[in-house]
Amino acid sequence: MQFLKIIAILVFVLLLPVPAEAKDFNAETFTLENGLQVVVIPNHRAPVVTHMIWYKFGGGDEYPGKSGIAHFLEHLMFKGTPKVPDGQFSIIVKKLGGNDNAFTTHDYTAYYQNIARQYLGRVMEMEADRMKNLVLAEDEVTSERQVIIEERRQRIDNQPQAKFQEQMASALFVNHPYGIPVIGWLHEMKELTREDALENYSKWYAPNNAVLVVSGDITAAELKPLAEKYYGDLQQSVLPPRSRPRPAPIIARHRIIMEDPRVGPPVLTKLYRAPRGSDALEILTEIFGDSSTSRLYKDLVVDQKLAISAGADYDPISLNDTTLTIYASPTPGTSLPQLEAAMDLEVKKLLEKGVTLEELNAAKSKKKASLTYYLDSLQGPAILFGRAIASGFDMDYLENWNTRVEKLTIDDVNKAANAEFGKDSLPVTGIILPAEKPDSGEKKR
Repeated sequence: MQFLKIIAILVFVLLLPVPAEAKDFNAETFTLENGLQVVVIPNHRAPVVTHMIWYKFGGGDEYPGKSGIAHFLEHLMFKGTPKVPDGQFSIIVKKLGGNDNAFTTHDYTAYYQNIARQYLGRVMEMEADRMKNLVLAEDEVTSERQVIIEERRQRIDNQPQAKFQEQMASALFVNHPYGIPVIGWLHEMKELTREDALENYSKWYAPNNAVLVVSGDITAAELKPLAEKYYGDLQQSVLPPRSRPRPAPIIARHRIIMEDPRVGPPVLTKLYRAPRGSDALEILTEIFGDSSTSRLYKDLVVDQKLAISAGADYDPISLNDTTLTIYASPTPGTSLPQLEAAMDLEVKKLLEKGVTLEELNAAKSKKKASLTYYLDSLQGPAILFGRAIASGFDMDYLENWNTRVEKLTIDDVNKAANAEFGKDSLPVTGIILPAEKPDSGEKKR
């Protein structure tokens, strides 16, 4: 009798409808008639929201000779409209108890406000206003151009590591805009004009080239009427094609050496071009060099004591090919050739022996944990979805990430390693090291 009951329960369970795959963020999306895509990521832990508008326009979409115009336009967007005069946007947000800012990359420009839920409509109204009603006076453009030039001097020209990375990217992405700094080349930045800014503003800043992301204490049903009220009347534009040249093939070994007296310990870096959106490369990078328990760190830093630091990095979210980086900094007494030989040996062992099941499972667990941290955040998911969609990914890329990663096999990760580091791979190798400081001419007493 008990056996029959068990059979009946099993039959009942088997006949239950199969649940859909669980989503990681439970985000919702809809599109307004003017083409504006809206993404809502509910998080009801506190009555606050992150409001972000993402434009599919970045440094990679600039005309040749106009490097830095996307970043320059980001600055100029705070110069005001007839409704919200110069500088008042951020002042209003601050008075409402929030904060705001913006940032530009090769693939997008984003503007955000963190604000109490009750003031969401106000920031939506202001953001929609400056999508079409920007006013630029010539003197404001001239003044702000000096601001971005000074920003470049502080963040790039006065930072040896930043200049070094700029040179590395230029070598890795020949004939592609990823080889041009987002902030721009100084000689081109000096020639950017008001007309350049307004031309790009009219071409790219339109609802059908934007993504609105709101994360926090709101649902899609609550947000939709607000989105229609504030953004719905904006007219869409005829957008230029978002076409970019393909990077030239790397057929020779590149080696970039830079010396600067401000550099501390030397750093050896290898850059590889890598495909975008690769789950297998994410897991591979975690195993190989993403933490203090990774292979590269354990071998070079802990076991052999050849390096004071070592690691690897890969960012899958990119409109075009992205970058995988391996780096290490030698301990005193370790030569750079010795360190490079050890680094290359680790890559060779990875290709010959592959990864283990234990490493694979540990990497999956760490990546899942990092996703949990994102879910705990308010602005984190908004940035993640904005980056992904503005870079050409769909909602499922993020929502089903956990499911896809769980299905990855050892074979998947090893194939990715061979494709990335195999015999046809030619990385760009860079070495930045301290130079002797010039003699001041003062005599010692």
